[in-house]
Amino acid sequence: MDRIRVVLADDHPVVLAGIRALLNADPEVELVGEATDGGEALPMIRAVAPDVAVVDVSMPGLNGLELTERVTGECPGTRVLVLTVHEDAAYVQPLMRAGARGYLLKRSAADDLLRAVRAVASGGVYLDPSIAGHALAETSGSDGRPGTGEGREPLSPREAETLRLIAQGFSNKEIARRIDVSVKSVETYKARAAEKLGLRTRAEIIRYGAAHGWFDALTLR
Repeated sequence: MDRIRVVLADDHPVVLAGIRALLNADPEVELVGEATDGGEALPMIRAVAPDVAVVDVSMPGLNGLELTERVTGECPGTRVLVLTVHEDAAYVQPLMRAGARGYLLKRSAADDLLRAVRAVASGGVYLDPSIAGHALAETSGSDGRPGTGEGREPLSPREAETLRLIAQGFSNKEIARRIDVSVKSVETYKARAAEKLGLRTRAEIIRYGAAHGWFDALTLR
């Protein structure tokens, strides 16, 4: 099987070294380029056309949002995985709308980086579990439909990610593989999330996902 070709862009030398070590330790991943700012990263990505670009949010030259927009528009074969220290859910939606396929906190990288790279490379979307529930909770109920607003229990990170993947068309078995749990656990997360949001069918879940921008990052530009 072809290896996943990755370009890494981060302006912190220690972080760069740590992420490089994680990527190089996996025989299924090939690190094909490194950059220390966004302005350097863009021409490199254009030149080597990696499968995945792992980029920091805060960089000189082009920041992560600007770089994501440029890569999405100019290099449609490259999927962007954002790597950041920012845990505020407000950062997530602009980056995903710009075309990012994944959002991973740096503190989670040691455990989840390779899982995120594989998910993004295979065409999926990866959202750090510790922020997924908060990101969805911010938008839930904003259209007047049942949601996780006042008086309702918020979605857990697993429930949020499960519901998002269901809306995007993945089967329970595929979701179980993606988030590394059993199919029975997926069914439990789905049932709990649907109950909290007042959603009864897959069609309602899909409509809810569309109304809340869950599909924005799936559209190639």
